[in-house]
Amino acid sequence: MNSFANYNHLLTTRPHDIRQVIISDLHLSNNEPAQRVLVQAFLALLDDLLVLPNLTTLYILGDWFDAWVGDDVYLSLTDEQKQSHWLTPIVSKLKQLRIAGCQIFVMHGNRDFLIGQSFCSIFGGQLIREPYHLQVGEYCYRLEHGDALCTDDKRYQRFRKLMRHPLVQWYLLRKPLYKRLELAEKLRLKSQADNAKKATYIMDVNEQAVCQAVNNINDINGNDVNDINHLIHGHTHRPAIHTIDDDNKNAQKNKRRYVLGDWRVHNVGSSRQFVEAVIGVVIETDTDDNPTSHSEFELVRFTY
Repeated sequence: MNSFANYNHLLTTRPHDIRQVIISDLHLSNNEPAQRVLVQAFLALLDDLLVLPNLTTLYILGDWFDAWVGDDVYLSLTDEQKQSHWLTPIVSKLKQLRIAGCQIFVMHGNRDFLIGQSFCSIFGGQLIREPYHLQVGEYCYRLEHGDALCTDDKRYQRFRKLMRHPLVQWYLLRKPLYKRLELAEKLRLKSQADNAKKATYIMDVNEQAVCQAVNNINDINGNDVNDINHLIHGHTHRPAIHTIDDDNKNAQKNKRRYVLGDWRVHNVGSSRQFVEAVIGVVIETDTDDNPTSHSEFELVRFTY
């Protein structure tokens, strides 16, 4: 990965300054040993967040789960079944985080667009729609998952439009759970096969779509929005900081696009196995000498 600041160093040297954390593309599941390691890594991050004294918000910008076919996957379980379910420790930690005063905002990704408010409510979270706008100091950041920006992949965009339609989702959620699970597996395998055939650029964002996004100040979550200064997204699994080449003559210069990283296991199955991800943090500093706070956003490298 590119050279990013170390999250663990930030955690130990400036814990009081970390105010918000933004993550994406965890692709959590319990199907394979490597995916179970990702679950443990996420729980470790939540343990870290629980000790941060001034943390106010955790944002999850989509693809939290590798697949989500409906809230009833978990909500329909008996209390006894939930005790041994792999999601229960996650729900428990998130509840603790919310009780500690941290808001938890969850956004849909391309793999978990059927997450509902019912599931988020069990740990006190809130489902948010994209785009979501976040004010950090004097700058406004547009948050989204990122798949809508990949407009060169026209086949996927047609599929996305279909699957995000409320009537289609209504129909899917009324199918028996086992049918939905079968469909999710078929779609996952088809997606892998299709992506293997696509040119690399097709699965990345389109620069024109990025420019349109940062010049669009509509906010469907009801937030007050001024000019958008920067963009934060995931989805592409290509963590980086890009300068946006905006040909709008009235646009602010040096707008940036921050790409969050996916959570991935390195050296799978070996004694050197570890998880790495690039996540976002909002840092706010103030001192006794200068009580005026200064806020900034940056990408950092999380390892477990």
